Amino acid sequence: MNPAPHKVLAVEDDAVARRVLCQALTKLGHEVVSAANGEEAWRKLEEEPIRLVVSDWRMPDVDGLELCRRIRERPREDYVYFILLTGMDATEENQREAADAGVDDFLTKPLKFNELWMRLRVAARILGYTRQVRQLEELMPICSYCKKIRDDKNYWQQIEGYINERTGSEFSHSVCPDCYQRVVIPEIEKITKGQND
Repeated sequence: MNPAPHKVLAVEDDAVARRVLCQALTKLGHEVVSAANGEEAWRKLEEEPIRLVVSDWRMPDVDGLELCRRIRERPREDYVYFILLTGMDATEENQREAADAGVDDFLTKPLKFNELWMRLRVAARILGYTRQVRQLEELMPICSYCKKIRDDKNYWQQIEGYINERTGSEFSHSVCPDCYQRVVIPEIEKITKGQND
């Protein structure tokens, strides 16, 4: 079973390797947009919404890491899953440099079809989760007073329960500095005063 199809930007400066990558992505059912270098890839990302990039690391001018950094610096854009394609050794230093740039995953050259398929499955799952989170952020009806949230059955519940039911996320609680000053300190003073009376 193939991952859900996405529009994929394939970035590779070697023409033969680019053709192999594009053919593999097409065979997996994806719509492919290709670029011969990072600068061309950046222009294409600015022209159309693409949420999945498979890019070579070493390219002239704008390499894969610089392209990824630029993507991560874009304000308020949908999350782009970035797979770095490299013939370099996956040393700890290389992995750290790539992670610092915002790379999500790695593929080593020569490209192996089954590894590409697996990475794209993970990418589809992550992109699905980011879409769900974005929908939660944009569509949650929250009470202005008590901060409860209304679900699709018109039932009001605490936001923690709402998110937990949909994502499995658990929450820890704390008190922000403003609420500490405004709520907690007066409550402590009331209790202390009541004990002294």
